[in-house]
Amino acid sequence: MTRGAARLFEDLGCAVVTEFTLANGRRADVAALAADGGISLVEVKSGVPDFRADAKWSEYLDFCDSLYFAVAPTFPLDLLPGAAICGVILADAWEATILRPAPVQRLAAARRRAMTIRIARVAASRLRAFTDPRL
Repeated sequence: MTRGAARLFEDLGCAVVTEFTLANGRRADVAALAADGGISLVEVKSGVPDFRADAKWSEYLDFCDSLYFAVAPTFPLDLLPGAAICGVILADAWEATILRPAPVQRLAAARRRAMTIRIARVAASRLRAFTDPRL
């Protein structure tokens, strides 16, 4: 489902990093950086037990303009936070679609800059490790 969500944001023109660690130590499943600088984070939930066991998603809100949950089409949507907090993506391993757009709450300029730099550095480091086996 992470791959499907990542592909969705790439199709929307975003640069995507998966398994992205935030400054608070939390790890977002997908971080998407749009051409206009907008930052979306996606929390992938494999099922109801995964959702119920993990309440850290609220700690992502300070690090993005929009937050999404990516779930399987069979996930009971009434368990997810409401439309005022997050969007909903229906996903599988190959593709995804936005069922409910996330509300946009713009980051402060300093936080946006820090997040943009962090995304760029993580992406560059991963690419470099891919091209140089020494790393």
